[in-house]
Amino acid sequence: MVKKFVLFAAFASLPLLPVYAQQQEDDDPVAAAKKVQTPQSVLRMAREIQKQIVTLPEYGVFDDIGFQIKDYTVTLKGDASRPTLKDAVERVTKKVEGVEKVINQIEVLPLSPNDDRIRARVYAAIYFHPTLSRYNPGRGVPLSLSPGRMAMGITNDPPFGNHSVHIIVKNGNVRLEGIMDNEMDKQIAGMQANSVGGVFSVDNDINVTQDEKPKKDKKKK
Repeated sequence: MVKKFVLFAAFASLPLLPVYAQQQEDDDPVAAAKKVQTPQSVLRMAREIQKQIVTLPEYGVFDDIGFQIKDYTVTLKGDASRPTLKDAVERVTKKVEGVEKVINQIEVLPLSPNDDRIRARVYAAIYFHPTLSRYNPGRGVPLSLSPGRMAMGITNDPPFGNHSVHIIVKNGNVRLEGIMDNEMDKQIAGMQANSVGGVFSVDNDINVTQDEKPKKDKKKK
């Protein structure tokens, strides 16, 4: 199974510029033409931004970061479990060739001891489950949640590796983001998250890569 990060690039248009700004661009057709990006340049930028973000040491299983690209302006979105991640994502994005401006709309999740406990318990409920353990970076061997890691707070010391499902917790509410092989695994992940004490709600936004093929009716002879 190919592991994929919870990261996306939506190439949607941002709000329109003020009228005076639009007029300035129209008065200089050459400058306006240079501002328009080709699909190839957008894709190149998106791939490099994605690479820079997912390789940050601050980025992990409890974060969900996305971005939009429009005319060399990158708008960062999503949720960060630690304030340092928000700043780090902006820093590496600014260094990508072609990026002229970065708008940082990443939300820093509350630094809550209760949310921290929920992250640890939901992580264990999903990645330690016999059916779902193959999704963890240990290839079926659950990563250890040591007493020391639990005492210091799993948010500040998250499990290493590339996780297929990211766990976003805000004020006791859980959102699951990522990719799984089939609908059954997605349902199990949702039920496991719901079974954790202290969880108020669970939004299961996991995408399924392979829909189960319907069984063909046998033709009667």
